[in-house]
Amino acid sequence: MKIIKVLNNNAVIILDEDEQEQIAIGNGVGFNKRKHDPISEEKIEKRFVLKGHEKLQELLVQIPQEHFHISKEIIAHAEKQLKTTLHDQILLALTDHISFAIEREAQGIHLKNKLLNEIKILYKAEYEIGLWAIGFIKDEINVQMPIDEAAFIALHIHTMKFKAGNVQETVRQTSMLRDMVEIIKSNLHLSFAEDAISYERLITHLRFALARTYDQTAHAMDKEMQQMIKRKFKVSHQCAEEVAKTLASKYDITLPGDELCYIALHIERLRNTE
Repeated sequence: MKIIKVLNNNAVIILDEDEQEQIAIGNGVGFNKRKHDPISEEKIEKRFVLKGHEKLQELLVQIPQEHFHISKEIIAHAEKQLKTTLHDQILLALTDHISFAIEREAQGIHLKNKLLNEIKILYKAEYEIGLWAIGFIKDEINVQMPIDEAAFIALHIHTMKFKAGNVQETVRQTSMLRDMVEIIKSNLHLSFAEDAISYERLITHLRFALARTYDQTAHAMDKEMQQMIKRKFKVSHQCAEEVAKTLASKYDITLPGDELCYIALHIERLRNTE
């Protein structure tokens, strides 16, 4: 294999045995290297076919090498903690995000993450990785990122698990949960702490309700039981109906009747607890 172009000390473009151009990444893989120099396979940690990864090539040229190093270390830590391999696209998405976040911080621009509390509950492992990441950034380049950044990193990590979807869809689902909780709190005049077990339990139940609705695997509840819940837990069921209205109007999601009743049961339990 020979180098076609050096992108930085840790990334080069190579021509492999099949005459195919690839981006090769590894610590020091491009250090003191020039065009046409041979490259050792042992030095390469990851490869990407250049076609389809032009944005990654552009990013590797533009961003500071230390930002790339930070992103690579965060990904390695995440894969170790989660005991899984993240999608290759994580390198582009997270590196771009981390570099921009560091630039914003240097300019005194602090972005609030409105989904911070929900992310802490829904994606605990990923959030812990996010906390590790902002500590690592502080140690590496002495930039103190806000706690909100741990949640942003957690979203990127979560969505790059295999079959996890994309960032936009993850944010959409998390926003839905936040809206559902706010409706319940407003209708029932509740003000429980975001770190309370009742809040965590509610978020978890609502999350599964949404997942079942997406998968069309809602609970099977007979009509008689539904009528009994409507009658016995009238306030809670009306609250659940308000949740359903918002999901329908804002997100075009229809909750089936039996799922609505199960949400009403969880709301009733919350009312009694609080």
